Amino acid sequence: MTLPQTPSFRLDGKRALVTGASSGIGLAAAAALAQAGAHVTMAARRAAPLHEAVGAITATGGQALPLPLDITDTAGTRAAVHRHGPFDILVNAAGTARHSPALDTTEADFDAVSAINIKGAYFIAQAVARGLVAAGRPGSIIQISSQMGHVGGAERAVYCATKWAVEGMTKAMAMEWGAQGIRVNTICPTFILTPLTQPTFDNPQSRAWIEGRIKLGRAGQVEDIMGAVLYLASDASALVTGSAMLVDGGWTAG
Repeated sequence: MTLPQTPSFRLDGKRALVTGASSGIGLAAAAALAQAGAHVTMAARRAAPLHEAVGAITATGGQALPLPLDITDTAGTRAAVHRHGPFDILVNAAGTARHSPALDTTEADFDAVSAINIKGAYFIAQAVARGLVAAGRPGSIIQISSQMGHVGGAERAVYCATKWAVEGMTKAMAMEWGAQGIRVNTICPTFILTPLTQPTFDNPQSRAWIEGRIKLGRAGQVEDIMGAVLYLASDASALVTGSAMLVDGGWTAG
């Protein structure tokens, strides 16, 4: 009897682009890809922390390069991806939130969040996919979405709207690009402890509310996302596309 072999999670020889890579989930995603052997181009708006993050990865033997980039600049994004690509893997971890009661949402807040979370996410995916199609190569596009792309949240109407949009565009892109071997999926984290979310967790009431909704009873760590990134980027998920991987500790289960 010949036993089937587990597909490899290794990414040796693959080229990856990670946005929002200077901290938090983006940095963790870049580290996971580099540790699996990928050459990672790390993109973010803030140059100083970006270079520090690249240095941390290369210091441990990883392959990484910095790319200062604002994904709300569509023309600049297209040019950068064309210049540095093609990329076998995209992890788009760039995102933002401006929470407020829906009755108080301003047009400026709506536009600012939508510009990054919807428009930026759409066109960075398009740019990477165009490069893959032109090169005749398959690839994996991963959007960091949110559990809030599957449920609602008080004072998060705009954020929820953008993440539901990401879920929809991901499914449509997966349908269109599957024939070219390009897979498109989302990772949907619960509340993850990062420098940006630290003020929320520092509030005892907020932390108790979050941990009370997470069935596993704890907030997420960036390490909780790294395995999901590696799975969706690698051949281990070769038949997975148009899907959402919920890394939410059971939040949306009930």
